[in-house]
Amino acid sequence: MKLLVDSGSTKADWIAIDDSGKVLFTTQTLGLNPEVLDKEEIINRLDDKFDISHNKDKATHLFFYGAGCGTDRMKNFLSDVFQLYFKNAAVVVHEDTYAAVYATTPKDAEAIVCILGTGSNCSYFDGKVLHQKVQSLGYIAMDDCSGNRFGRHLIRGYYFNKMPKELAIEFEEEYNLDADYIKHNLYKEPNPNAYLATFAKFLIKHKDTEFCQKFIHREMESFVENYIEQFENCKKVPVHFVGSIAFYLKDELAAVLSKHGIFTASYSHIILVNDLTRVLIYFAALPQA
Repeated sequence: MKLLVDSGSTKADWIAIDDSGKVLFTTQTLGLNPEVLDKEEIINRLDDKFDISHNKDKATHLFFYGAGCGTDRMKNFLSDVFQLYFKNAAVVVHEDTYAAVYATTPKDAEAIVCILGTGSNCSYFDGKVLHQKVQSLGYIAMDDCSGNRFGRHLIRGYYFNKMPKELAIEFEEEYNLDADYIKHNLYKEPNPNAYLATFAKFLIKHKDTEFCQKFIHREMESFVENYIEQFENCKKVPVHFVGSIAFYLKDELAAVLSKHGIFTASYSHIILVNDLTRVLIYFAALPQA
């Protein structure tokens, strides 16, 4: 049994297939970002799903594509955790951008692939190898135009009394905005970035208001300038987007990209089950260590 995983910081989508490619089961866990989780929390999240814990000794291969796996240190850490848990499996860990590339880009084709979800990322794929010009420093220092960045803007806007009154009233009705509760989730709980990203749906709901438009435009401009335009060929190759922020704000994103003369090829909310299965086609092209 082979396990294929696409993980962000908020959630991880799992597919189990047999040697013939038949899907045995699909499931979802909380996100497994090694930058913000320790070994114990990762194992707890695996144990929490019956399909995973019940079949862990049956797995022969685990192919994991995850947020927070952009450095060798994090890849090795997560590989060790998975090897301990899936004792009979050969484990391969790559950053989530690989899954996004293989789900959106035809084989051997060039593209710039961006992720705008809980966090953000941008890479150039030359048809064989993935290239990144910016190494992420995590959600505090980077993650332009991400769900967690929008959540930060909303909370600050509310607490600094910059949010319009009618929006503030609705914001209070939808979220627990008690200061102690917010601080507990930011500084005491795992995945503070995923917590911040839960507020993004409010921004999307009210994306046409002047208050939200200001943040949307600012973050998109920042993402284009800091991430996409790092690549000199960004106006010559297709640009693909994966993630909920890109999907639900695709009109606003298209307008900003057009202003910069950048062509967009696709927007995808999530990497779907059939797209993940498609990743299997590319295994031969992946470094297996």
